[in-house]
Amino acid sequence: MGIIIFIVILAALAGYIIFIYNTLIRRKNLVAEGWSGIDVQLKQRSNLIPNLIEAVKGYMSHERNVLENITELRSQCLSAKNMKTREQNENMLTSALRQLFALSENYPNLKASENFIDLQNTLTKIEDQIQMSRRYYNGTVRDLNITIQSFPSNIIAKAFKFQPADFFEIDTAQDKEVPKVDFEQS
Repeated sequence: MGIIIFIVILAALAGYIIFIYNTLIRRKNLVAEGWSGIDVQLKQRSNLIPNLIEAVKGYMSHERNVLENITELRSQCLSAKNMKTREQNENMLTSALRQLFALSENYPNLKASENFIDLQNTLTKIEDQIQMSRRYYNGTVRDLNITIQSFPSNIIAKAFKFQPADFFEIDTAQDKEVPKVDFEQS
């Protein structure tokens, strides 16, 4: 009778280990899927940038350094070797694109260009998709990290060398700012 109880306990323990291991694998794969979604959106944005530069080039001859900076940042994004470097480069590219659109306000003919408006709208849609992908990715990272750090799954995670994943953070100060609302009448 004692051997049967021991075998049942051993089988239950083995089943639990298998369950936690499979949970960790599933969550790790969801993180990879989430990053893949972000990567697809970032590549779409990168593919749009040369068209945007061409549309703007004729109007903004005095802003050549902004255009060159965007081109350089795009190259750095595409050649990044790891996620943290890519994240930093993408945040700088986002800031540079915002600067470009802010400068476009000084060029009425550019703002009226149908091609520029189409490119700007497409970029806005892609940025929205990047934000949705970023939220999904960060959610999967959160779930994986909780599983890796929670007891008793942390023991199994450590035994099989699972590592917490990094969140895809927003580094630009403008994105972190809380909008100011002023209800005073001027």
